[in-house]
Amino acid sequence: MKDSSHKRHIAKAITWRLVGTLDTMLLSWIISGDPYIGLKIGIAEVATKLILYYIHERFWFKWYIPNSNKRHLLKSFSWRFVGSIDTFLLAWFISGNPMTGMKISVAEVLTKLVLYYFHERIWHNFKFGLEKK
Repeated sequence: MKDSSHKRHIAKAITWRLVGTLDTMLLSWIISGDPYIGLKIGIAEVATKLILYYIHERFWFKWYIPNSNKRHLLKSFSWRFVGSIDTFLLAWFISGNPMTGMKISVAEVLTKLVLYYFHERIWHNFKFGLEKK
């Protein structure tokens, strides 16, 4: 069995955050019509999502399910649930409109599920941070 290091989880959190933030900023700009709202939401979520993602990775590391498509799909859905709530709250607060927050978080469900699934598949092939026990 392989053990995963904190370095691996940190690296995954950073790479996912780059992809996720760009997606959020673009969707927020399109939905709100204001590039500054997209930028503000993207910047705000960097901190919240890095912390939440790290916690999510640690949880999934301790919950053993063999590496498989099933595991990656389950992780994708659980992360999207956490991420959507965070995006909704941030977008509502920053835009001042709960419907804008709802539209952005709903739009992200589709884009982020696909992006996260491929992020997991790519990381599955990297050995960075993995050591044999």
